[in-house]
Amino acid sequence: MASTVLTGIKPTGTPHLGNFVGAIKPALALAGTASNALYFVADYHALNVIHDAQKLRSLVHEVAATWLALGLDPEKVIFYRQSDVPEIFELSWILSCFTAKGLMNRAHAYKAAVAKNMESRAGAPSASGAEDSDDLDAGINMGLYGYPVLMAADILLFKTNVVPVGKDQVQHIEIARDIAQRFNAIYGPTLVLPEARISAETAVIPGLDGRKMSKSYDNTIALFLPPEKLRKTIFKYKTDSSPPSEPKDPNTSPLFHLYREFATPEEAEALRGRYQSGIGWGEAKEAVFEVLNRALEEPRRRYADLMANPARIDALLSEGAQRARALAGPTLHEVRRAIGAR
Repeated sequence: MASTVLTGIKPTGTPHLGNFVGAIKPALALAGTASNALYFVADYHALNVIHDAQKLRSLVHEVAATWLALGLDPEKVIFYRQSDVPEIFELSWILSCFTAKGLMNRAHAYKAAVAKNMESRAGAPSASGAEDSDDLDAGINMGLYGYPVLMAADILLFKTNVVPVGKDQVQHIEIARDIAQRFNAIYGPTLVLPEARISAETAVIPGLDGRKMSKSYDNTIALFLPPEKLRKTIFKYKTDSSPPSEPKDPNTSPLFHLYREFATPEEAEALRGRYQSGIGWGEAKEAVFEVLNRALEEPRRRYADLMANPARIDALLSEGAQRARALAGPTLHEVRRAIGAR
């Protein structure tokens, strides 16, 4: 059993079905595998892209209410808002002083932003006839550039052993390890080196257009849509023109993939048989709606209750922050003593 497991949730959009299956569900399953399980709403990470105070507050409440509605128990785990733990930000500055700029230059998010700028400027040379570094960094704030250091502080402050992540986030764990190793090489074994945990079984949920469900593709299904709106959205799934009597391959059907994540094994096998003997797409969509609506009915009610009482959400996050700070304090004290601060 790992000592400490930590998961961060960035509030940059309304949670959707892909978030639930790909991130929330497997992260909740880890809650009972550690002595300390920490879940936090990463509001300062979201500040990279969200500069609207009311929107940020609303998204923090939406994300927190989603996790609570889906079964996160704040009595059994530590659930907090990142900005309520100031120790994170002090450690972030300390760690930045041990982080090579070249390491940040290689961070995926920064490189992707530079590549996007290069693409948009293709065929339009600068007045000097060469690429201007300011042009390549256009629209990139220091929050995005230093994002991996803040994430390292999120992790290292709690002496985290395991961080469940998707494949695209593994580099951040590697950066956290690199920074910790540099610090430890100077001051001795102070920071714990975390391990990334990637679930090979994590499902990729198809969106309305058949591609991976993602806000960037605008093909998502929000988790807590009212039943009638949920049904209308599911019926927007793109399908082919094959007649109902024609057998269909469930393994290539986005609708079947979605159904399987929320149905019982027996129900999934029964629908598989109907696909193979012939099923109309309208019938398949109705089956998806029924299992989804059944699975989300109670969480939807809990979510609505929580969103109607944002003060309750804030109170739960504040209580979690106090518990988080009790863990963070000793680590920061140890780091401060190591570097020669009081």
